[in-house]
Amino acid sequence: MIPHALAAREVAHNGLTQLHLVDSMHERKALMAELSDGFVALPGGFGTLEEFCEVVTWVQLGIIDKPTYLLNIGGYYDPLIAMFDRANTAGFLNKRNRAIVEVIDGIDEFVARLSLFRPTANASMPPT
Repeated sequence: MIPHALAAREVAHNGLTQLHLVDSMHERKALMAELSDGFVALPGGFGTLEEFCEVVTWVQLGIIDKPTYLLNIGGYYDPLIAMFDRANTAGFLNKRNRAIVEVIDGIDEFVARLSLFRPTANASMPPT
């Protein structure tokens, strides 16, 4: 899923079985939330962090009910995980909400979790 403007500026991967071109980042996020059974953040930059944290917030607010995972390859997300834990111990994030983000430390663990994953029947839609 990529907005038309980004597809023109960046390289849209045309070798995919499906490529969804959308009008805006908001539409991209809504479509990802609608079509996804869960979310995993691979190591990335600001866009990855922004989209992942928005999905985590939607779960926290009860807007959607889907799992969220950080794929922490080589400890890439250790500082972010420490920040989430600090927010919990400082009282800004309760234990239930801290548990929304599940950490996966390697590819083998990720593949094992995917093989066991079953989407929930009560997964809801994002805001439009």
